[in-house]
Amino acid sequence: MNEAAVRLVTGDISQVIEALVAADGTAGHAHASSARAATGRDAALSLPDLADAAHYLCLLHGRHPGVIDHAANRSADGAARNWLVQAGAAFARERAYLTQVAVALGPVPSTAGQSDCEAIVSQQRHALDMLAQSDRRGCAMGSAMALVLDWQAVRGVLDMAAIRVGLEPYPTDLPSRAETFAMARAIGGDSAADRAIQFGARQLLSQQRGLWDLLKARAEVRRQKQ
Repeated sequence: MNEAAVRLVTGDISQVIEALVAADGTAGHAHASSARAATGRDAALSLPDLADAAHYLCLLHGRHPGVIDHAANRSADGAARNWLVQAGAAFARERAYLTQVAVALGPVPSTAGQSDCEAIVSQQRHALDMLAQSDRRGCAMGSAMALVLDWQAVRGVLDMAAIRVGLEPYPTDLPSRAETFAMARAIGGDSAADRAIQFGARQLLSQQRGLWDLLKARAEVRRQKQ
């Protein structure tokens, strides 16, 4: 985690979450960033790499109920209700888009250790389910907020993949950063809730980063066999 995130752990909860996403989110991961860096023959990631990413993103986030759905069932904060309704409906559309892109990219590329990798992501999925169903006030919301904020970078990868296979990306209607930060301030404010929100956000981002680490390792294995 970067210095800004460390420095803000006792500050405005919206600033804390922003710093955590910037430090530990998808946008800062080398493998995800390389997917967005270029297209065509100059692209850092091949179509099999992108198919791999889409497949494993489907394994982690493609099923219903997901993180946001669980959080909606657990949250008793009235200030979060409208945000959760919007986020849940929007992420349902994101799941459909993710599936569409994955199908267009084709089957998951053959890679050594396939079954072990799928088992790892299954464990990650279980960890996210447990996190988003936590009874600790603020934990599930922290994970849901982190997913919505981090998905902007994930969406960048998906959009790049879509363009490369001839699909037309469309704008996401997930809650904006400003809406998400406003909601975080509305449900936070006391130390116990803020700690729980931070914990949920950190754990979600840790699982996301773990997925990108796995995808990077799989891509390197395939390149070594070429």
